[in-house]
Amino acid sequence: MAKGSVEFVLRPFEGLPGEPDWVALKEVVPAATATARTTAEHGAKDVLVTTILPQAWPALHRSDGVVLLALQTTSSSGDASRDLAAALLEALDVEPGTAIETTGLPDAGPRLQDVLDLSVPFEVTVHDSFSYWLAPDVERTADLEAAIEDADAGIIDTAKVAAVESAYWCRMGAKEFLRWAQPHDEQTVLDGLARLHAKRESGFAGGKFIGYFRSSGLVVPVWELARGTEAEELEEPVAAFAPAFEAALASTEPLDANERRARAGLVARQVTLR
Repeated sequence: MAKGSVEFVLRPFEGLPGEPDWVALKEVVPAATATARTTAEHGAKDVLVTTILPQAWPALHRSDGVVLLALQTTSSSGDASRDLAAALLEALDVEPGTAIETTGLPDAGPRLQDVLDLSVPFEVTVHDSFSYWLAPDVERTADLEAAIEDADAGIIDTAKVAAVESAYWCRMGAKEFLRWAQPHDEQTVLDGLARLHAKRESGFAGGKFIGYFRSSGLVVPVWELARGTEAEELEEPVAAFAPAFEAALASTEPLDANERRARAGLVARQVTLR
């Protein structure tokens, strides 16, 4: 395959541990890191996957030897997994203290699924500061502190909801939302939500389902919560809602007329991120 002619992949993170969290960190979480490790063939090196890096760098080999890989970057080809693997492999090869500032169109080659040890859980930590960009032993100069403060100013309050997988509470202005990335294909999620919405059972904790994002082949439903809802207040309501949602997702019964109407309304609320 010629350089830059990598075929489009709808679900670039399929097959990786925590696929919905990869999508969430790429699209809807402002500041977070997650654990990964390369295969033995690539040195069994721990990798800190992050939402973003300074100046939109794709990767950074930090001065203490830690390798950071950023998800919120522009994909060069039709396969985000291939692009990220190319940046990661480049970061592994450079000296500590070196940033990978740009990457071109990659040749066909290994993807994250080939480079990462798939037995390592993708464990997410949400941060309220980008101070983790710097190694612990780096001197915090005034310029560095100012750069971190500027980046931190753009962080919206976000927290991971522990009751279910890949769900994130956030506060935007005076409103609170839950964004819950799903591991299922889009049609399954839409049918499940339509079954609940038709029965007026698609909300929880005094909130309501308002739409969904579509990204990297997955769906991220969004609920607007009752005003002032804190993240910790969602744990029990979401845990209680989850079985009904799972049952709706698992149902193979044809949608009835009310459910079909509900589904048509849901489709009108979708936004494709990338």
